Amino acid sequence: MLDKIKNFDVIVIGGGHAGVEAAAAASRMGVKTVLVTMNIETIGEMSCNPAIGGLGKGHLVREIDALDGLMARAIDSSGIQFRMLNRSRGPAVHGPRSQADRKLYKKAINILLNEQENLTIIEATIKDLKISENEIKGIVLENNEVYSSKSVVLTTGTFLGGIIHIGDEKISAGRIGDKSSVILSKKIRQLGLPIGRLKTGTPPRLKKNSINWKKIEMQSADATPIPFSYMNSKINIEQIKCGITRTNLNTHKIISDNINLSPVYSGSIHGSGPRYCPSIEDKVNRFNDKDSHQIFLEPEGLESPLVYPNGISTSLPKKVQDNFIKTIVGLENVIIDQYGYAIEYDYMDPRALNSSLEVKKIKGLFFAGQINGTTGYEEAAAQGIIAGINASIRLNENPKWFVLDRSEAYIGVMIDDLIIRGAPEPYRMFTSRAEYRLLLRSDNADQRLTEKGISFGVVGNKRKILWNNKNIELNQANELMDNLKAKPSELKKYNLPYTRTGKARKPKEILSSGEYLIKDLFGIWPDLKKISDQLHPQLETDCRYNVYLKRQQEDINAYQKENNINIPLNFDFNKVKGLSNEIKDILKNIKPNTIAQATKLPGFTPTATLLLLRYLKKQQKEKVFSEH
Repeated sequence: MLDKIKNFDVIVIGGGHAGVEAAAAASRMGVKTVLVTMNIETIGEMSCNPAIGGLGKGHLVREIDALDGLMARAIDSSGIQFRMLNRSRGPAVHGPRSQADRKLYKKAINILLNEQENLTIIEATIKDLKISENEIKGIVLENNEVYSSKSVVLTTGTFLGGIIHIGDEKISAGRIGDKSSVILSKKIRQLGLPIGRLKTGTPPRLKKNSINWKKIEMQSADATPIPFSYMNSKINIEQIKCGITRTNLNTHKIISDNINLSPVYSGSIHGSGPRYCPSIEDKVNRFNDKDSHQIFLEPEGLESPLVYPNGISTSLPKKVQDNFIKTIVGLENVIIDQYGYAIEYDYMDPRALNSSLEVKKIKGLFFAGQINGTTGYEEAAAQGIIAGINASIRLNENPKWFVLDRSEAYIGVMIDDLIIRGAPEPYRMFTSRAEYRLLLRSDNADQRLTEKGISFGVVGNKRKILWNNKNIELNQANELMDNLKAKPSELKKYNLPYTRTGKARKPKEILSSGEYLIKDLFGIWPDLKKISDQLHPQLETDCRYNVYLKRQQEDINAYQKENNINIPLNFDFNKVKGLSNEIKDILKNIKPNTIAQATKLPGFTPTATLLLLRYLKKQQKEKVFSEH
């Protein structure tokens, strides 16, 4: 018998990176939100690598921040080694990354969550989802309490049917020390959703004082750390060095001799693993021409006694882990505090979702994070913020979804990839996945997204004021640079490039070469000193890419014309003459929302695109004609 019923606008299940951002976003939208987690103590926990950002991932973090999410502010409060990756290449592919102090990151997330109004956090286990006529009605807890809601966001991470593997040892768990969600896993399978299995892994944790640091190469943080959040101008946390060592042929021999004991190679694990973050077993097996593989020794905190050896994720038996690790330079006498393991878990094929991250078959049920086949904190958090916004919007009678196009954001690229192509292996974000990288830079995420976030009500007042002030400054700076100009004789006097035709030049033209900075032009144009130093890098990059940005904008305009042709909900593809049965099956299974999405489907031909495009345009013309 169901005892008590509590009413909430939005229910978020899971306290990982996706759940935290979903719950915070919904609460910022002004709706009554509850975050349900099996263990309140692990909210904000970094289950694997204690780091945020990286190539492509750093872009996601900046975009989450532009929408007033929590991740960037949390890492700014806890980052102990900030580094800008790809610094030698163009700004479009710069990757902000920071090593984190696990304890400080977790503390920062909890402080930020406690600041959210309209948010209740409850420790409980979910027993059931209440669904009626393909519409979510709420959840049932293990103690038979019922929470009713029209919007539920499921962010179960690796906990759904999670099994940990260490050699032939199997443990039912969502991560080491936390039980998996078996009952909920069975319930989701009963709903008839497309469920599969994926796997990921983690390396052993090493005791810091057992490492011979004298043998280890050390890597420093950037001299001037660049914050992730647009709300911060400076990093105040102590910055540390990380160590670098390598595997060797002796390491590889031990791994090769025992590879049949790895659950992936013995057949105990059937789920696909992440291609771009392989285990050390995979590296040795797949890249057997290499004599060594790099390992980053990353302290887990300023006061932590543990080190995370990034690069040797493994699920080999404990004894084998002990043996191969001690062949590595600097680790000859190392003590393992926690052994590495692989974890296999349930995920849902994300092609069952709409762009809003709502399940196509069940109104009001949203999925976000690793349950959708992604890997990484950043990918999970980015989905969480979108799901949280749209779960709030679902409460409206005629919801206007918050959807980011792939020409607007890396978040848009990721979600589009997932719902169209699925995730046959864990999905990881890279800059190479985005067609419009020059526009989608990590430095301009607020210019791209904050205004849209404000219009949907997900951006708080503090950030709104900050953005409005910055936007005014940017407009004034651009106007100033557009109105300043100098003759060739003046430019020559200051050793600046000039035209031989006698034509005057503007600051932006000189900056477009990439050889000059705004401060280099102070002599000839003193008024440029009025521009805030913080805006210089962004303005300089815009000038440098100006010609290319115009071309890319033309490409985007052409793409959006195609993308704006929507495919109606429950559209009957049988009406389109000329489509093969195979193409019709593809369309019926995936149900793309737009022509642009349809063109990306595997097996979808240019001829099919033309036939569908013609039919939809004809329907649009007939609709316009009938209305007049």
